[in-house]
Amino acid sequence: MDDEFNVTYITLDGYVDVHKYRYLYFVIMFTAYILILCSNSTVVYLIWIHPNLHEPMYIFIAALLLNSVLFSMTIYPKLLIDFLSEKQIITYSACVFQSFFYYSLGGSEFLLLAAMSYDRFVSICKPLQYPTIMNKTTISIVLVLAWLVPAVHIAVPAILNANKKLCRFTFKGIICNSTVFKLHCVTSRGDSIYGVIIMFNVTLLPLLFILFTYTRIFIISYRSGRDVRKKAAETCLPHLLVLIIFFCLSTCTILLLLVESDFSKTVRFIMILQIIVYHPLFNPIIYGLKMKEISKHLRRLFHMSKLT
Repeated sequence: MDDEFNVTYITLDGYVDVHKYRYLYFVIMFTAYILILCSNSTVVYLIWIHPNLHEPMYIFIAALLLNSVLFSMTIYPKLLIDFLSEKQIITYSACVFQSFFYYSLGGSEFLLLAAMSYDRFVSICKPLQYPTIMNKTTISIVLVLAWLVPAVHIAVPAILNANKKLCRFTFKGIICNSTVFKLHCVTSRGDSIYGVIIMFNVTLLPLLFILFTYTRIFIISYRSGRDVRKKAAETCLPHLLVLIIFFCLSTCTILLLLVESDFSKTVRFIMILQIIVYHPLFNPIIYGLKMKEISKHLRRLFHMSKLT
């Protein structure tokens, strides 16, 4: 506690041998950060400048990649500063702020993936109604809700816990999450109940919707002709790969929260770094390689850069 300015500091105790390997950690994570920003921004830029990519499917891809950029910008700057600092500390208010964006953008990821699954469902299963259903108004509403709904859900506990008194000042992690509330002098059962409600509304419901839509797509594609099956495979496979990776990493995050004491400090450190690197880095690679139109524009872009 800094009494002069009434600021509460928390020690981030999740780093492993940071004084010994600080420059190695910094170089690796800084490289990952630059790759994440450049790869995601490149695909978003291509979707923005090419009119033939101004379709609902590509707009949702751009939104998903933009979400990855925002997520990384929430995590990486503080992480890189900590690697080079003598003490890995953060103010409690900043920790709550980071936790808010960590969960809000993570929830937006699930809702955007749900929107993309519905887009594929309408495109493949109701092709004649596709232009009517997936119009500009619908897309705009879906995108606003995808970012607004998780933010509203997460804002409630963030605001309620912002001024609570702390009795412990050591956080067993490197990224602020819901376990920071365990540092409170008095823990509220209501926080745990509301956390379950958030997980159900922002994570479980979108996941069940995604499973339902893709199941319907596979059933209808199986019963339809070869062209429908080919279209389903080409457009749904990248989404499914992204979904599987994100689901696996989200499961690891939940496991870390539930049984954090069962993992060693080194294992927790490695798992957290994998979580924040793999998903935002793999998304643009998967869409850049697997989506035919995006891949075509990427090849043209790199070909032009070689010529210049």
